[in-house]
Amino acid sequence: MGFDTKDIRNVVLMGHSGCGKTSFAETMLFESGAISRMGSIAEGTSTSDFSTLEKERGTSIFSTLMHVKWKNSKINIIDTPGYDDFVGDVISAMKVADTGVIIINAAHGVEVGTELIWEYMQAFKTPGMIVMNQLDHEKADFDKTLEQAQARFGHKIMAFQYPINQGTGFNSIIDALRMVMYEFPATGGKPVKKEIPASEMDKAMALHNALVEAAAENEEGLMEKFFESGTLTEDELSKGLTIALANQQIFPVFCCSSTKNMGSGRIMGFINDICPSPADRPAAELEGGGSLACDSKNSQTTAFIYKTMSEPQVGMVSYFKVYAGTVKPGDELYNMDHQVAERVNQLFVAEGKNRVSVDELRAGDIGVTVKLKDSHTNDTLATKGTTKKIEKIHFPEPRITAAVVPPSKSDMEKLMKALHQIQEEDPTLLVEQNAQLKQTIIHGQGQLHLDIIKYRIEKLNGLVMEFEKPRIPYRETITKKADEMYRHKKQSGGAGQFAEVHMRIEPYFEGMGDPEGLTVRSREYEDLDWGGKLAFYWCIVGGSIDAKYINAIKKGIMQKMTEGPLTGSCCQNIRVSIFDGKMHSVDSNDMAFMLASTNAFKTAFRNAAPQLLEPIYELTVLCADTVMGDVMGDLQTRRAMIVGMDSDGHYQKIIAKVPLAELYQYSSTLRSLTQGKAKFTQKFIEYMPVTPDIQAKLIEHHKEELEESHS
Repeated sequence: MGFDTKDIRNVVLMGHSGCGKTSFAETMLFESGAISRMGSIAEGTSTSDFSTLEKERGTSIFSTLMHVKWKNSKINIIDTPGYDDFVGDVISAMKVADTGVIIINAAHGVEVGTELIWEYMQAFKTPGMIVMNQLDHEKADFDKTLEQAQARFGHKIMAFQYPINQGTGFNSIIDALRMVMYEFPATGGKPVKKEIPASEMDKAMALHNALVEAAAENEEGLMEKFFESGTLTEDELSKGLTIALANQQIFPVFCCSSTKNMGSGRIMGFINDICPSPADRPAAELEGGGSLACDSKNSQTTAFIYKTMSEPQVGMVSYFKVYAGTVKPGDELYNMDHQVAERVNQLFVAEGKNRVSVDELRAGDIGVTVKLKDSHTNDTLATKGTTKKIEKIHFPEPRITAAVVPPSKSDMEKLMKALHQIQEEDPTLLVEQNAQLKQTIIHGQGQLHLDIIKYRIEKLNGLVMEFEKPRIPYRETITKKADEMYRHKKQSGGAGQFAEVHMRIEPYFEGMGDPEGLTVRSREYEDLDWGGKLAFYWCIVGGSIDAKYINAIKKGIMQKMTEGPLTGSCCQNIRVSIFDGKMHSVDSNDMAFMLASTNAFKTAFRNAAPQLLEPIYELTVLCADTVMGDVMGDLQTRRAMIVGMDSDGHYQKIIAKVPLAELYQYSSTLRSLTQGKAKFTQKFIEYMPVTPDIQAKLIEHHKEELEESHS
């Protein structure tokens, strides 16, 4: 039998890298009896970090699903990576979790990864709690870290516990909710309950009263009771705290040492007693509007795939949450995104790499199935006839780009297949064959993200994969008017080729007047695939060129605009007016006029003061005061134009316009400059002219490339 929706708790463990999420998950498993011996990250035996890659690197790279049974509840635990490069796994886990557990290293305080996670938790409106971990570290400082958290996230951060003798001798926790002291044996595990020492009673009572008041604020009846008697019963307190937690009115702070196995049992008890079940959370939002309540009695079963992974000898493994109804082995569900039927042949609950078969999973539960044919991350599976689709996970835009060095032709095909396989598993990775740049480009979240993909390709697929700097998608345009003619004449026996085209080219802008001295017969405006426009005017008077050649002439111009005369980059925002020419009744044809217009355009372009444009990105950097000078100095070396500086909480915010050509591997540089204590976003804003010296260098470089390719 599956667990009822009200008896399920879905929690996601999050935090900056090195805060101890994985070891905390290990203590939860051990304390609950799910495992008989605690594993170790250093020894590569932890339940969560089970992949070869994670064992080698000693850090979490993928999210891992586990579960424990505690009292009457099943607690599904998703351990997530700490590096922001793997944010996709954090966001997908948050999509299906009902409580966020932020782990903070009490020796390091609130780190940049903690703040990023806080932002995601606010965006998802996920109830949350904080676990101060590593209180046995010699530099642990609970009070300082609590102050930091309250300064950065507000006074909804409330201490439910605080440590006694933190540091290497840590062994006791004061619990202000239950008004008791827990003293742990040296080996950790189950604590002894003791009375709070007299020296701590005032502090503990002040915290307790603050919790009672916070619980009372969220329910009118409780507030009246509180005013009458000045306190609440344990049941009333639980009720008020459950409401307050669910509405993000409080974020409880608990204490633990995961390596010493101190404190996790009490935290699981709180998750069981106070944290919301899926039934207590708001109904899931649907695509196109509407919502779906989490209800196992709903006859229209609906499940959402939040993660997929490919495993050797197994194939595709799909992790999903049941949002309505019940899923059983053998069920045929319908993929709402791809309109195909999928049979759930096997159903499992997960314990890291181990999977245990189950007979059913009810609404609110999280499980695993294998070998779905056409279903991937972000797909909804439902009873046929259902029209409800769970709103998709919105993954962040990539922040780093690299080009793949093309291996041999046969290996390139294998490489693309392997990359697309990883892209199916990891929606934060984008792979594109860029026709303009003539490169295979991959976009990711950071250098570590790309390094891990490279490692996987080489280890799992036996392929050599190297990165190089991507070419920059420059644009070419003109800054003045030029008239040009070109006669194409070819006679080599039989039918010849003849065409003469006279054209005027000018910079194009919205609302410009008609070309001087020309009579416009027709106008066409082409929105170019790469941005900008081509305005094509037909100004032939007297039939010197037959109108049937219009498309051929335009095609010849477009052919050159896709590979401009300066650097082979795309051309944009140009008006071309065809105002004269000649044709031959026998020798003129489409090909002749296409070649004539291409050559006329090329020559006119060079005579119209051509200008190379480069893509400019708006870069927003958040960093600490102490590293601001280094960040600014680095930006100045990147031709950056600082457009704004401001404070954002405890951060300094720098907004700059930076050429894309200067942003290659910026994430690695910023991480190095700030020891990982900064974050940035970037977005394309405009094309701007490059300076004459850079334009000259780029034209010369293109010329050399052409000579090399023709030699």
